[in-house]
Amino acid sequence: MDVHAHYFGGAIAAPAWKQPAPGARAPWSSEATLEAMERTGTAVQILSVPFIPRSRNGGDARALARRINEDLATLIEQHPERFGGLACLPGDDPDAMLDELAYALDVLRLDGVGLTSNVAGRYLGNPWWQPLLAELDRRAVPTLAHPASCPHVTDLALGRHPSVIEFPFDTARIITDALFAGVFHRHPDLTLILPHLGGPLPALAWRIAECTTMPGLHDPTTVTPEHVTDVLAALYYDTAMGGSPHTLLPALQVTSTDHLLLGTDAGAAPPRPPPSTAPSPP
Repeated sequence: MDVHAHYFGGAIAAPAWKQPAPGARAPWSSEATLEAMERTGTAVQILSVPFIPRSRNGGDARALARRINEDLATLIEQHPERFGGLACLPGDDPDAMLDELAYALDVLRLDGVGLTSNVAGRYLGNPWWQPLLAELDRRAVPTLAHPASCPHVTDLALGRHPSVIEFPFDTARIITDALFAGVFHRHPDLTLILPHLGGPLPALAWRIAECTTMPGLHDPTTVTPEHVTDVLAALYYDTAMGGSPHTLLPALQVTSTDHLLLGTDAGAAPPRPPPSTAPSPP
């Protein structure tokens, strides 16, 4: 089961095409996706979109999120053994998020929720997120926290596509902020999946834990090195763009194998072409 695969069909096709991508992106289709799944031996893809729509330039985020979720539900109905879906939520305000969350999970029966690491620079420790986090905690629903560009992405990404280094760092940023803000104490049943094996988060785990002893950063009675260790062990990490010892081994230092999930980032970028089988020159 591939928990990190992207859907760019239906209502999201045109907006997705306008997003810069780190390579040529072919139009999404269920036929091509199913063919690729057969080639790679993938039984099920859990589809999501890697951004949260916001109402700007005349667009209606609530309407777009609703269409995306209904498109996903229709696709799952057509291929119930091959696809699942994570709800897309509008990013205008927490009430809109809660309304769409209830519709997507209770009416459309989607499998979980897709969030982004930040919305307009607001990370999980920001009170703006708290109504949604409380509901996700109550439902204990699987939630993929996909990295997204923040308002400072041009500087942080050093003028390159953010997928090179900034997206992985934003994944570490979201959890670090949540830890020091006490999010996991208030919402212990959050079920978060981190793409790309958490980016640099596992490698920084010891440093983050030790920094909880520094005065003035947080409430020292609740955010402790032990709390950091426990939270990182309870998170889930997918393997998208992380299939090497450099990333797998640090992740296995902070969690167990049953918290590592297959992820491919399918749909976001073209697959690597197979190696050439042409004979070597003499």
